Amino acid sequence: MNQQFYKTTLIVGAVAIGVIAGVAAGFFAAHRMMGDMAGMTAEQRGGSPLSQHAGEMRGMTPMDTKERPMQDTPGMSAAPSGAVAIPAVARQLIGVRSAPVTYASLGQEIRAVGTVGYDERGLTQVTVKTSGWVREVFVDSIGRPVRKGERLFTLYSPDILATQDEYLLAVRTQGQLAASPLAEVKANAGSLVDSSRERLRLWDVTDLQIAMLERRGTAEPVLTVYAPASGIVLKREALPGKYVEPGTTLYEVADLSTIWISADIYESEVAAVRLNQPASVTFAAYPGTTFRGNVSYIYPSLNIDTRTVRVRVELPNPGLKLKPGMYGTVNVQTETVKTLVVPKEAVLETGLRQLVFMDRGQGRYEPASVKLGRRSQDDVEVLEGLKEGDRIVTSANFLLDAESKLTSASSMQAMMGRIGMGDWQMRGAYEGKMEGMEGMEGMQGMKGMERMPGMEMGDMKGMPGMKGMEPEPAIVVAETRQVSGLGLSLSTVPEKPKAGEVLFKLKLTDQAGNPVTRAQVFFLYTMPMPGMTDSKVIARHTKDGLYEGTVRFGMGGTWVVTVNVTVSGRPPIAEKYQFSVAGGGM
Repeated sequence: MNQQFYKTTLIVGAVAIGVIAGVAAGFFAAHRMMGDMAGMTAEQRGGSPLSQHAGEMRGMTPMDTKERPMQDTPGMSAAPSGAVAIPAVARQLIGVRSAPVTYASLGQEIRAVGTVGYDERGLTQVTVKTSGWVREVFVDSIGRPVRKGERLFTLYSPDILATQDEYLLAVRTQGQLAASPLAEVKANAGSLVDSSRERLRLWDVTDLQIAMLERRGTAEPVLTVYAPASGIVLKREALPGKYVEPGTTLYEVADLSTIWISADIYESEVAAVRLNQPASVTFAAYPGTTFRGNVSYIYPSLNIDTRTVRVRVELPNPGLKLKPGMYGTVNVQTETVKTLVVPKEAVLETGLRQLVFMDRGQGRYEPASVKLGRRSQDDVEVLEGLKEGDRIVTSANFLLDAESKLTSASSMQAMMGRIGMGDWQMRGAYEGKMEGMEGMEGMQGMKGMERMPGMEMGDMKGMPGMKGMEPEPAIVVAETRQVSGLGLSLSTVPEKPKAGEVLFKLKLTDQAGNPVTRAQVFFLYTMPMPGMTDSKVIARHTKDGLYEGTVRFGMGGTWVVTVNVTVSGRPPIAEKYQFSVAGGGM
């Protein structure tokens, strides 16, 4: 019985020793093999210089079984950042088209809404210079056309009647003294006639009326007032029997044969507008008809509310078709120059810059930043960023832009994984378990190792010599700042933020320490590296000036959070906070 037990124990021990020896031999064989692979140069493995330098970085050890040349890594091609490759079938489906950059004649067209107004130089007022009463009215309605010299109304004025009598007396006296031998007496009689005649003229009595007064020999009780200019009656205050005083305006007459159109153009377009530039105007009342004129004046002030400058376009009004107050579309044609242009639809406006996608051939497209100048209806001037002959995408560029952003983000994630930044990777499931083992960084991907006896991943922490594998420690975020008279106290839950969802709490107070409850708060957060875009979270007010919003950190590492606060009556606030986030699963 004892011999049988001894034999069984011996066999089990031999099997156990054999298993342990096999595991150890496999482990060291794999370690040596991967060390030999790490010793190969980047050129021998077909890799780029970036792969060679990445292998030399701390944390990129020979045991990384996933190491391979960068251009063989998904999302890490040798193409510039943002470049995309689209298969021929996909290009046809989304309608990608390209065109060459060329020189062409470009004339900027400025469009604005204009309002028809009077030519102020042809606006006339009919007033009286002496008191009296209106007797008879001949032009009795507003909007009626009048001709220069046409009768408007008659006026009885005691002052004018007395002046007529004085003039007639002076004329008779001059006739009686014509035979006087005294030259001085004749001169005085002539001066009296001249002064009386001049007084009648100043009261708007015409020379013809004065001549008729001399022939008649008697004063006329009422004086007829004539239209001083041709035009349309805009205002009429003359009524039979109305008493008027000096300075009373009885009629306003406007000449509408020429009209002014006032248009407001944007501040950015002012530099392109010049005096005497041709302008065309169209009106909804006359479809298909274009009225042409010229820019006659550019006003010297800017409307601070609309950020526009008013320009005046002067044009003839045949048949008086255009009525004051009508709206029209004004098109101002600027000088035509030959310059480098691209189609307007080829440009993507990002807010901070303008982008176009360059066609590199064989379905490869790259974004390029450009500086733009003047614009026409179809084209836009290129000042920097392109040259003649470059091919650019003119349609479906929004889809290319979306694909470019996705490619940049995936490329950045792949690059961080290749250079050993395990605690930054978005998988986050097994990387943290490999901490503390020097030479075992690449073992995260060996999923079968967890089931091997004695090789549990959780036991590898704290092993001697495992430098560089600890994730970046999180930092407690709790900071108070005074900005523009407001107190900003920022904190997080948990206190040490880690990858995943983190609750941000912002306490707002005024200078007296009172809570600010009527503010608009949102958080912008991103990682300071290429290809990472801003994410936005709107915070809600909970109580007593406390605003809360939940952000989602995709990975561990350094993050920048911008706190944006808007309070009525105060300048907007944008405060940046930079801190470290611990790695973890999503």
